[in-house]
Amino acid sequence: MKSLNRRKFIKNTATISSLTLLAPSVAFGSKANSAIRLGIIGCGNRGTSVLRSMSKYTNTSIIAMGDLFRDRLEASKKILDEQNKTKGFLKIAQSATYTGTKSYEQVLDNKDVDAVLISTPAYAHPEILEAAIDAGKHVYCEKPAATDVDGCKRILKVSKTVNDKLSVVMGFQIRYATPYVEMAKRIQRGDIGEIISVQLYYFSSEVPLKPIDGMSFDEARIRNHFHFNELSGGILLDQGIHMIDVCNWILQSKPLHAIGLGGQKGCLEFGNTWTNYQVIYKYPNDVNVTVQSTQVGQSFGDVCARFVGTKGIAEAHYTGGVFIKGENEWDSGIVKSGDLLTPEQIATGSSLSSLDDADKNKGKSFIESIETGSYLNQLQSGSESTLSAVLGREAAIRQELVTWDEIYFSSKKIDPQLNLNQFNK
Repeated sequence: MKSLNRRKFIKNTATISSLTLLAPSVAFGSKANSAIRLGIIGCGNRGTSVLRSMSKYTNTSIIAMGDLFRDRLEASKKILDEQNKTKGFLKIAQSATYTGTKSYEQVLDNKDVDAVLISTPAYAHPEILEAAIDAGKHVYCEKPAATDVDGCKRILKVSKTVNDKLSVVMGFQIRYATPYVEMAKRIQRGDIGEIISVQLYYFSSEVPLKPIDGMSFDEARIRNHFHFNELSGGILLDQGIHMIDVCNWILQSKPLHAIGLGGQKGCLEFGNTWTNYQVIYKYPNDVNVTVQSTQVGQSFGDVCARFVGTKGIAEAHYTGGVFIKGENEWDSGIVKSGDLLTPEQIATGSSLSSLDDADKNKGKSFIESIETGSYLNQLQSGSESTLSAVLGREAAIRQELVTWDEIYFSSKKIDPQLNLNQFNK
């Protein structure tokens, strides 16, 4: 198979270049020939942004696109064509742009594509990820892994078939943000002592509705998938999950059980997702974790993970600093307060955001794993973080204690109830 042979060539050449101390462009003969060739499946704002960042910081060329809707694809193509241009690569050929329900299969059938970004609505992640791995493509799949238990278990199953032959990662980019990485290292080595409790919250403004006039109900739902549980998983799986993943990562475990509350108060007129969740998890070693996730109104609040230990408190905010208070004081240098940086802070490279290098580092890690043959498999951790969020969602819906085992062995499946054939006309 041509694409597999090329990947072996990339791996072997990377090894040779490391021994001979040659730059990759010299070892390959030209930058264009050595570039990892990327395809995107699902051309929304997030996917376009991730792929653009990946291209900016790595030797990659974007060569194929697939989306259910032509207008979404063309809007993304303008941005990605411009990114290719800045790297000295050609525009994406129109013959390699695919629309309709089979578009993802057409991207995967493209023999020139080495790796794909899956950034469709979450309900489609398991099916497309399975197909991508079966096609021998390296995969970067956005979070969550799925909207339900069945989808997570499908991904866990396919994870076991990878066998160090491909890189398959999920879009939990906070694990690659430099301030969070350092904080995690310090917590795990004991700088805040024994962890007693964790407080997580993600207070977001509402996602505006996109126009739906003249559309079928299914098209209107897909274009506004964040407002539908059966398509996106709801706000706990779309946004709150980032803090849950940080918690799982730092505690190096997953929850035992959960209880919760929530509701739709303040929701928009189109959709069925809840606007708020309040969940209490019990983790191993008697660690209590609280999660609050809201998506309502016009004002964006704060996003924070706070770890309380016997020797100190560690806090990480999207904006508001990343630091430790207590016996082992530490500060990442991210500005803790203020809406604007002072000229002096700008001059010293200070930042208000702890996520400045998250997407950059995540993309570089993925591409470098392909180039070197040191493949990554993040499907288990990504699925477990998604299942942790599903556990919290179900506990809130039932308003009763729900265990991990109860959720996991339920194999619950959510039917998106979509008639996709209408989009092939």
